[in-house]
Amino acid sequence: MYTQAMDLMAKEGQGEAPQLRSAEELALQQRFDARIDAGEFIEAKDWLPENYRKTLLRQISQHAHSEIVGMLPEGNWITRAPTLKRKAILLAKVQDEGGHGLYLYAAAETLGSSRDQMLEALHGGKAKYSSIFNYPTLSWADVGVIGCLVDGAAIMNQVPICRCSYAPYARAMVRICREESFHQRQGFDSLLVMMQQGTRAQQDMVQDAVNRWWWPTLMMFGPPDDQSPNSAQSMRWGIKRISNDELRQKFVDAAVEQAKVLGVSLPDPELRWNEARQHYDFGAIDWSEFWRVVGGDGPCNRERLSARVKAWEDGAWVRDAALAHAARQTERARLQA
Repeated sequence: MYTQAMDLMAKEGQGEAPQLRSAEELALQQRFDARIDAGEFIEAKDWLPENYRKTLLRQISQHAHSEIVGMLPEGNWITRAPTLKRKAILLAKVQDEGGHGLYLYAAAETLGSSRDQMLEALHGGKAKYSSIFNYPTLSWADVGVIGCLVDGAAIMNQVPICRCSYAPYARAMVRICREESFHQRQGFDSLLVMMQQGTRAQQDMVQDAVNRWWWPTLMMFGPPDDQSPNSAQSMRWGIKRISNDELRQKFVDAAVEQAKVLGVSLPDPELRWNEARQHYDFGAIDWSEFWRVVGGDGPCNRERLSARVKAWEDGAWVRDAALAHAARQTERARLQA
């Protein structure tokens, strides 16, 4: 669902000795740069610079990790949804997130890494996923707020990736963004029903959820541009189209208007319209919290990772059975030939 982790890793090649390249490699690099400058899409079969490949692989795999880890906070509420309608919506959404992970793992595999390798990196703590999923869902209102705010921020992040220079990633994002827009609308609808038709206790529950999720949602866009080491190069390559700070500002401007419709307040005393900038000003983000959660010390980091590892281990027999069946089918086809 989210791509912030791309900005959290060290710069490619940092501390490494420069590598000499042949005249052929230089020519390939020049051709690649010209295609990027022309706004062309790069396909998996095309020649790729190694740093471009590594950056893409890191971003896409971590995006995929975020999708499957992102199933956990809301999946926790499937059995406790207040109505059959809300249960069906939530089931569909969690299923969608699993599908998004599959699309993205498939796109990442075109860059030369197997799914097993990517999941091993996740389970071993080497790969990151979005920090937002390390916060607990304490009430049913949290499910609506995740849909409205968190998925809203995800859409803001992901729509520009539909124009990513790497075509397999861009194509995957077109379908993902369509489904995420459904998730955002359903989250907004859930909150609207509680705020307009619910009891005072339900309205207070929504406000409490908004208060807890607002700042972590702003952190989803990644660190400020001047602290985001890979953003400039990623934008040069056309992997990223809009900077972290620009995306965060666009989200704040949209969220304020949505909050007015819902009738909730956003927990920022410094939030106000700036006529000169034609944007909303907002308060300082606690980046120490962000880095602490990214570093593994959030409220649910250990819980989320252990849940994923357990699911992987519990599903080993299914994978083994599928491989055995595939091997048997291959052998049968060989004998018939």
